Amino acid sequence: MHTPIENAAIPSLWRRLAAIFYDCWLVAAIWLLGATVDTFARTGLDSAAEGSHLLLQLYLLVSPALFFGWFWTHGGQTLGMRAWRLKLLDNHGDPVGWRQALIRYAAAWLSLAVLGLGYLWVWIDRDGRAWHDRLSHTRLVMLQKN
Repeated sequence: MHTPIENAAIPSLWRRLAAIFYDCWLVAAIWLLGATVDTFARTGLDSAAEGSHLLLQLYLLVSPALFFGWFWTHGGQTLGMRAWRLKLLDNHGDPVGWRQALIRYAAAWLSLAVLGLGYLWVWIDRDGRAWHDRLSHTRLVMLQKN
């Protein structure tokens, strides 16, 4: 479903960060669930198996990408984005696909890795977009209050 984006309000950096803060709590809960399952699965295993946490490490790496990717490709909003009335769309106002979602996710880490400069970019970008918005050909828009 196409959403007109020409006159869409651009969310502030603070609103973006607030949504990320909410979503980080959800990712932490997902990680906690995985660590709990890992701990219970290891109960009763011999001591040689205790040293390998490869599956848990893989889970901790992949689960946030799947969390964000699923929400972004199924309605364009994580729970934090929903609370702060943000929606992710492609440059044409259409929903994003998995390829764009994964590029955005990886690029968001890049935006953060350089001391957050990729996020601060919204203050100087003419369209109010962060590096990960530009690199993934996506944009965040503000939704109207219901």
